[in-house]
Amino acid sequence: MPIYLDHNATTPLDPRVLEAMLPYLSGPYGNASSVHRYGRAARDAIEAARVQVAALAGAEASEVTFTSGATESNNLALKGLTEGRAPSRVLYGATEHPAILETAESLRPHGWQVETIAIDRAGLIDWPAFEAQLARGPVQVAALMLANNETGVIQDCARAARLVHDAGGLFHVDAVQAGGKLAFSFADTGADLMSLSAHKLYGPKGVGALLVRSHVELRTQLHGGGQERGLRGGTENLAAIVGFGAACELAVAEVGQRVTRWAELKARLEAGLRALPGITIFGDGSPRLANTVQCGVAGWEGEALLMALDRKGIAVSSGSACAAGTGEPSHVLIGMGWERDIAFSAIRISLGVSTTEAEIDRFLAVLAELRAQAVAA
Repeated sequence: MPIYLDHNATTPLDPRVLEAMLPYLSGPYGNASSVHRYGRAARDAIEAARVQVAALAGAEASEVTFTSGATESNNLALKGLTEGRAPSRVLYGATEHPAILETAESLRPHGWQVETIAIDRAGLIDWPAFEAQLARGPVQVAALMLANNETGVIQDCARAARLVHDAGGLFHVDAVQAGGKLAFSFADTGADLMSLSAHKLYGPKGVGALLVRSHVELRTQLHGGGQERGLRGGTENLAAIVGFGAACELAVAEVGQRVTRWAELKARLEAGLRALPGITIFGDGSPRLANTVQCGVAGWEGEALLMALDRKGIAVSSGSACAAGTGEPSHVLIGMGWERDIAFSAIRISLGVSTTEAEIDRFLAVLAELRAQAVAA
C-alpha cells in the first residue's frame, strides 16, 4: 500500500468536512451579498464558519477575513500594510515560506528597505541580532512563522512581537503550519495579523483567512463588491468556507489527541533515523511540531531520494511544496546557516492523523536500504 508522509504539503479532506460541505455544493446556492432568503442562508453559513475559524486561533469572529488561501493572506498582510505609505523597513525571517519571502522582496522596487531576520543553526531567532536590527530605524512590519513548514521549529512569537511593537512596528504571523497541530492564541502571540489555511488541517484547498486586529489599517488588494468588510472583494466560496469552519472545529476538539499520537510516532521515527549512519535531523533540540521531521541523508540529493522513495510507494518532500523543482537547496536550511551540500540532501517527513507505526517502520526500512545503496555506489 502507498504511504503518504507529506501532510505539511497538504492533507486529505476529512470525510466529516466533506459531509458539512456537500449541502452547499448541491443545495443552498444564494449569493451571500443578496438580501433575500437565499442570500441570508448563505450569509448565515459564512458567519457560522467565521466563528469556527476564530475559535481555532482564540480570536474574535470580527477579526477573521476569508481569502483564497495563505498566499493571498500573506500578500494582503504585507502589501496592505505598505501600499500608499511612506517607505521604511520590512523585516521577515530568513526561513519564511516563499509566500512571505517573495511578497516582501516585491516591495523593493517601491522604495522599501527589505531585510531578513537572522535565524540560527537550530532554526530559532538570533535574538541579539534581531534587537540590534530593530534599533537601527523605523520598521513598518516584521513577519515570522509560528511553526516552520520544513523543520517544524516553533518560534517565540510573543517575544518577537514585544520587540517589534517597542520599535513602533506591526507584527505579522504566518500560522499556517501551526493550525491543527499546535494550540495557540492570536492574542498570546502578540500578532497584529495572522494567516491560516484550510488544506493544512484536513479542510478544502483554495480557502484561507487573514486575522486582522481592529487597530490595523489595510489597503485592499482585490477591489469590487466590498465583501469581507471591504478587505477582500469577490463572491465568497461558500462551500469551501463552510468546510474550513468544519475543519477548524474538528481541529480544536482533536488537537490534543493528534499531538499525543504524533509525538509517539515522531519518537519512533527519530529513533530509527538516529540508528542510521549519515543522518542529520534539522532543528534537533529546538521546540518543533509533533508531526514534522526534516533530515539530511548523506550520499543523496534530496529530490533524487524523494523520487527513489516514490518508486517504493512512499511520499515525502524535499522541502516546501511551493519551492519544489527549483534545483536549489532548501532556503530554510541555508537561512539557518547549514552548508549547501547538507541542505541539498534534505527530505521532510510530515505525519498525519492516519499515519501508523507500520508506515514509519516501512519508511525506515526503505531509507536504510537506499542509504546502503548510496554508500556502496
